[in-house]
Amino acid sequence: MKPSICRRALMVLFAFVAMASLAACQREPQPEWRLNDVTGHLPDLDFKLTDDNGKTVTGADYKGKVALMYFGYTHCPDVCPLTLTQLHVVLDRLGPAADNVRILFVSVDPARDTPAVMHAYVNAFDKRAVGLSGSDAAVEALAKRYRSAFTREPDRGDGNYEVSHSSAIYFFDAEGKARLLATPSASQDDIVHDLHLLTSLEARP
Repeated sequence: MKPSICRRALMVLFAFVAMASLAACQREPQPEWRLNDVTGHLPDLDFKLTDDNGKTVTGADYKGKVALMYFGYTHCPDVCPLTLTQLHVVLDRLGPAADNVRILFVSVDPARDTPAVMHAYVNAFDKRAVGLSGSDAAVEALAKRYRSAFTREPDRGDGNYEVSHSSAIYFFDAEGKARLLATPSASQDDIVHDLHLLTSLEARP
């Protein structure tokens, strides 16, 4: 992943989060989040993609679960495996509440990331992870919806190429509402803390 696109995407996200934080001061008191609160400032979880079992799914299929959405690809040499490993550790630390959490790993490289490839990849990290892929148009529309960014490098002629992509993690509550945004600098402690709060909100009547 090239640093330039990551920096540009993160600058946009940071600017957006800053505006969201100012607006949050006008609302009712919220839980004491440690991550970036984007409640009311990003759209609900909404997509139509193919999961790693080859089934067509939508955002509505994950209602009732807290969803952590991340854009990446299986040939990613560094940030994707590191992020998925971190999320696995986070969910283990979360304990039984992790049963109500799903990691949604959205491929920005659908040409290579078939459902079978995605299934083997995400399950190597965590059984609560779901690999999602779709057409170029569907993936691009979803990335644009959440102000994410990615660029595929030219094929070197042997089917090998890299995809530069931003690396934020989007948190959605059990109703599919966007609630939090974690940037690469977020610590495991902060993610665990906020997931405890988010799953507690989900458990309330």
